[in-house]
Amino acid sequence: MPVVLIADELSPATVEAIGTEFEIRYCDGSDRAELLSAIEDVDAILIRSATKIDAEALAVARRLKVVARAGVGLDNVDVKTATQAGVMVVNAPTSNIVSAAELAVGLLIAAARHIAPANEALKQGEWKRNKYTGVELYEKTVGIVGLGRIGVLVAQRLSAFGMNVLAYDPYVQPGRAAQMGVRLVPLESLLEQSDFISVHLPKTPDTIGMIGDEQLHMARPNAIIVNAARGGIVDENALYSALKEERIAGAAIDVFASEPCTDSPLFELDSVVVTPHLGASTTEAQEKAGVAVAKSVRLALVGELVPDAVNVQGGVIAEDVRPGIPMTEKLGRIFTALAGGVAQQLDVEVRGEITQYDVKVLELAALKGVFADVVEEQVSYVNAPVLAAERGLPVQLVTDPESEDHRNLVTLRGTLPDGTQLSVSGTLIGIQQRERLVEINGYDIDIEPTAHLVLFRYTDRPGIVGIVGRILGEADINIAGMQVSRDHMGGHALVTMTVDSAIPAAVLADLASSIEAESACIVDLTD
Repeated sequence: MPVVLIADELSPATVEAIGTEFEIRYCDGSDRAELLSAIEDVDAILIRSATKIDAEALAVARRLKVVARAGVGLDNVDVKTATQAGVMVVNAPTSNIVSAAELAVGLLIAAARHIAPANEALKQGEWKRNKYTGVELYEKTVGIVGLGRIGVLVAQRLSAFGMNVLAYDPYVQPGRAAQMGVRLVPLESLLEQSDFISVHLPKTPDTIGMIGDEQLHMARPNAIIVNAARGGIVDENALYSALKEERIAGAAIDVFASEPCTDSPLFELDSVVVTPHLGASTTEAQEKAGVAVAKSVRLALVGELVPDAVNVQGGVIAEDVRPGIPMTEKLGRIFTALAGGVAQQLDVEVRGEITQYDVKVLELAALKGVFADVVEEQVSYVNAPVLAAERGLPVQLVTDPESEDHRNLVTLRGTLPDGTQLSVSGTLIGIQQRERLVEINGYDIDIEPTAHLVLFRYTDRPGIVGIVGRILGEADINIAGMQVSRDHMGGHALVTMTVDSAIPAAVLADLASSIEAESACIVDLTD
């Protein structure tokens, strides 16, 4: 039974969504020693922000297949090392978008109306109505920096207040923004024209310090800046200087460059509203995040690709594409067994009706199969492209809606180190979508690729099938299926055979010698 470790506090609905097919364990992920001990033999780990999954933890976790972060950010997960180790990393990218948007709006209103200092003063027995006179949002201009999912929700909500909405986002088309009643402008124009500025960007090397001293000098004296996205996008030192010098009017900050943050010059200013990274801290967001990643863990542990995996390139898998994944992986294993190593170049050709869908996952499946039997580390949909890149194997996905002989056809075609070409093709047949191996290196065949597959090539002549049957019979090995294909009478022939049990190397050598085979190969397709 696969083991799922819950290392941070998650909702009961999360545990329920994991299901009873898995053993669930618990630990305190913030206790480093406890975490490293607990993670050694688990298949999946669910975390929030308190648990850090870095290179050290990943090295200890020998069985780990998936790290699930019940939230959006992945600052506490070493995604690069996880990818190299073949560990899937998933998050819940849409779980907190409503909560984050609502907090940003709340912070903006709180800063506009001085709610926090007025609250504190009144609790201290001071009635200071004149000191805390604020400003309305109506007919003011708000600049949204980053018009992603959260930025869009903030724009919609502030539009309802009667605000004029500007936005800066180089990845959004003006027409799309116009449909939402938003006008796209350069960042400089946004800073110069906005009464309120709300930041909604991911934290990347390009966005760190994006709102710094230079940008704050462009802002209006009455401007209020809100950052409920990621700490460090707004330079905190530059922000403090701008507020202290009254070059801007106020700020509302939920995130900090270093967290937890309990001491900052910003805290001394009445014009600043601060909260301790509460963007996702609602009951609804936590439950949605936990349930979403629990479902992802279930998919990952049964070998499925996961739409919310951040380090898998497969994308959403159409139901018509899904049955071809295990077949394509088998084609990869057969390809490598016949090649005797890693090819110099590989094309994954997909033909037929399924090309109307995204079939990128079949390229991943092919690579997973290609490397499954030739590297020591665990091969997954996550690290298969990394293994290909490390070994200098260029891979190309080729699609064609036309398929002459089959409704759908997947072919792996590659160049070997000696310059020869190798191809392996497969398809699915019938209502039950049964796997069929239909071509190897130009030889037409039709056989089911079962656990034990044997292939040998020889000069076409009578009596070969009898010799093969006799040798395997003497070794008490039963033939389940057998197909003979040849290029022409008296030319070369290829025997593709499935057997009920593994063929010992000595038996294969005797068989190859007895029929003077030019090549002989066993492909073990057991898991």
